[in-house]
Amino acid sequence: MQAFRLKLFFGVTFIILLLDTYLWQAIKVLIKDRPLWYQKTIKIIYWTIPVLLFLFSALSVFDVFMVGNKVLKSYLGAFFFIIYASKLITFLFILIDDIKRFFIWVWRLLERRFLHREEEADEEEMEENIEPQSEKISRSQFIARAGLVAGAVPFIMLTRGLTSGAYNYQVRRVSLVIPNLPEAFDGLKLLQISDVHTGSFLDKDAVYKGIQLIKEQKAHLAVFTGDFVNNRTNEANEWVDMFSEIKAPMGVFSIFGNHDYGDYVTDWKSPEEKAKNLQDLVDIHKTMGWNLMRNEHVLLEKENKRIALIGVENWGDRGRFQKFGDIDKAKAGIPEDVPVKILLSHDPSHFDTIISKNHSDIDLTLSGHTHGFQFGIEMGNFRWSPSQYIYPHWADLYKLEKQMLYVNRGYGFLGYPGRVGIMPEITVFTLNRMA
Repeated sequence: MQAFRLKLFFGVTFIILLLDTYLWQAIKVLIKDRPLWYQKTIKIIYWTIPVLLFLFSALSVFDVFMVGNKVLKSYLGAFFFIIYASKLITFLFILIDDIKRFFIWVWRLLERRFLHREEEADEEEMEENIEPQSEKISRSQFIARAGLVAGAVPFIMLTRGLTSGAYNYQVRRVSLVIPNLPEAFDGLKLLQISDVHTGSFLDKDAVYKGIQLIKEQKAHLAVFTGDFVNNRTNEANEWVDMFSEIKAPMGVFSIFGNHDYGDYVTDWKSPEEKAKNLQDLVDIHKTMGWNLMRNEHVLLEKENKRIALIGVENWGDRGRFQKFGDIDKAKAGIPEDVPVKILLSHDPSHFDTIISKNHSDIDLTLSGHTHGFQFGIEMGNFRWSPSQYIYPHWADLYKLEKQMLYVNRGYGFLGYPGRVGIMPEITVFTLNRMA
């Protein structure tokens, strides 16, 4: 594993070096007319960042970087992510122009070679001049400036998402019409959270404000749809008391997500250690008073009427996600006279691939997993996120004939410790027999 991490480290370092070298050429165009001291200062500042990134990455590879200081390490990682996400936009902006100019140069070269046309202008005269207020700037300077402006947009957005998005919990209220819902359950308030990722949290006070919001909803039933940790169960230890405060008269029910199994940890000392890690997480759910469902169901009863709540383990058809979910096993034994079935399944691709095709008796599926990519735009009925290019159902409510799927945007975050446009979510459903 260490050999793989070293190869990845040197590969990424090489790519970063190429990116920085390419962009430096654009920076040099912008500062070429400035005083020498100014040029040297910019050069030092510019190249200090990749050097610091190299040191940060090297120490992280060998697991000796700021051991125990998760907050500082997380924010430093976010700083480099923001810087290079912005640089990538600038790089693409300038690269497109350079590619266009390259083809123009090739075309003119071919014209002179095969059509015997005289050279119309030398390289400097070919540059298109732009009229500024005081003195002219070259096309190269204009493109470099435009590229930096383009790169500033993600820099501002990602920085803002880091400071104000991660814990900006939004309560979304959704009214669901289920025609065959027993009258006793009409008006039931069901609360969903998903993708807590306790291993990423950095601010206890901010997280607790979200817990208070959950408690204020006074839901009849609460569910959690997976990913309580990032990798290891011990990430959750300091958060158990806080999340234990989530209560509901009809119970709190939970399932596992892809991160809960410890499958992304590559240095387990033995299969037994990994198994114990999972058992410890099972125990934590029990300690919190959450009813963990692993391919099983419960019958919720009210006034002698029943509905089925089904919970499956993770099942995903993207990448190498686990396929532990067994919907047939989970449904086994549900009486035929139970009119409504609600499924908890972490990954929405389970609905797309299995549930919607083979289990039309499931009225509502509640999922999470996507986080809405933690980045996107939501304005009124318009929603966009890079997540939609991977998952056709990535956030909010979807209807397919008589079935419904709701994809929660997640309570926590993973990787980038922030959110831009796609805020963390607490969903409160009201179940109705009619609109």
